Amino acid sequence: MKSVITGVGRYIPFTVKTNGDFMIHKFYDEHQNKINLKPETIAQKFESITGIEERRYASSDLNCSDMATTAAEDAILDAQCDRETIDQIIVAHNFGDVIKHTIQTDMIPSIASRVKHNLGIKNPNCVAYDLIFGCPGWLQGLIQAHAFIQSGMAKKCLVIGAEALSRVLDPYDRDSMIFADGAGATILESRDSNSGILSFSVQSHCEDEVTYLNLGKSNFPESDPRIRYVKMKGRKVYEYALKHVPEAMKDCLDKAQASIEDVKKIFIHQANEKLDEAIVRELFKLYGVVEMPEHLMPMNIHKLGNSSVATIPTLLSMVKREEMNGYKIAEGDIILFASVGAGMNINAVCYRV
Repeated sequence: MKSVITGVGRYIPFTVKTNGDFMIHKFYDEHQNKINLKPETIAQKFESITGIEERRYASSDLNCSDMATTAAEDAILDAQCDRETIDQIIVAHNFGDVIKHTIQTDMIPSIASRVKHNLGIKNPNCVAYDLIFGCPGWLQGLIQAHAFIQSGMAKKCLVIGAEALSRVLDPYDRDSMIFADGAGATILESRDSNSGILSFSVQSHCEDEVTYLNLGKSNFPESDPRIRYVKMKGRKVYEYALKHVPEAMKDCLDKAQASIEDVKKIFIHQANEKLDEAIVRELFKLYGVVEMPEHLMPMNIHKLGNSSVATIPTLLSMVKREEMNGYKIAEGDIILFASVGAGMNINAVCYRV
């Protein structure tokens, strides 16, 4: 039996925040020194590096669990499954519900429990729980659901990635322009099929790397040091990802006994356009290939930004529904998922459509 994705869903918030919206901000560095560049210069440099033109923020009446529920409803409808037959609901996130204009994380009850409640699922054998694994959380949830399916302990799992990062951003930190909100979901089922998960690879580096993404005080000198925001050591994250992610992707393909020539699409966490392109180039170099094929790596970061755990399932739903400028996946295609994020954690999954 294989672990097969039978349904995909998403929620993309309606509030658009462009790079131009940040031009009224005053930016400070990590040492709380004012950055003496014009805000428009900072925004232009940011776009040239990340590829991000705009991002989506959740409206004030929505929380992470609300977006997760909407994405789940979409995936359940796509899979045409009875929600009462779902064995597990796994929700990957990092901050839980954060009410607008507050900075306090709310995870009691768990986000997964709230989603199950919102979906109206009554079956007590449907177990709902959260997964905290940084940006690779949704993909780790998929791996975990796959393990339960292969062990015979589950037949159908709902795996969601949802985040409202806009609620935990420091407006004085230029790195805050990277992050966005959203949710993506999948139904993973046990099926007698040629399709399904072929292999996976996971790594955690928790020595010096453990603080590359963390919570810290605002960059603004007069800020309250007791209030903390998401912080990122951008150069360290870039160097780490470029070194380790391609190796994990190759390890995953090797376990599936697949070569780079077999891969039709790569769904990589939408972290940063230049970083993602560099990672895939490094993967090809590991195989002695210099030129990367065209239309291999769909990207939606330009308009949606980095929504952490939601980027890959959102992107997958857009490609499956042929909403990505000619990007398609067909039955029998081998695709590769990969992600990197706080922990620092890395994972990859090889999947046959």
